[in-house]
Amino acid sequence: MARAEPTRCEHERGFALIEILCVLAIIGLLAAIILPAIPRATTRAKLESYAVETAALLKEDRNAARRRRVQVATQVSAEARSIRSGASGRIVRFPGDVTFQAMLASRCADRSAGRSIDFFPSGMSCGGVIALARPGMAFEIRVNWLTGGVDIVPKKLL
Repeated sequence: MARAEPTRCEHERGFALIEILCVLAIIGLLAAIILPAIPRATTRAKLESYAVETAALLKEDRNAARRRRVQVATQVSAEARSIRSGASGRIVRFPGDVTFQAMLASRCADRSAGRSIDFFPSGMSCGGVIALARPGMAFEIRVNWLTGGVDIVPKKLL
């Protein structure tokens, strides 16, 4: 019995290196186009780091007021979504997907307030609460008006 000559398809098994490289290049090109368009949500860890950074900035301003024996005002801007240190000028900015709210004293030290948390040489402050949130998680950075102490309080959202 004569064996039939193998067809061309039986000799060619697998893929050529150039075919694999072309497929990988196409996948890389699609990834380069699609990935920047995917929104990057703020993670729980990143939200917590914003809260810690904000608390550190507030503590820095409180310590500067006590050390220098002057009043130091930490500027809070809802429009710019940022907090600016009155002592160092350092700024913490919050991304658009983080809900940013500030509850500040309307009057402090016999003057109109509402845009800053002021720290006094005695260690006291005007007080206030800065709330940072994303779906499912929130943090409040609370400044005690009597002691000037800064605390971070985690909140669970439903």
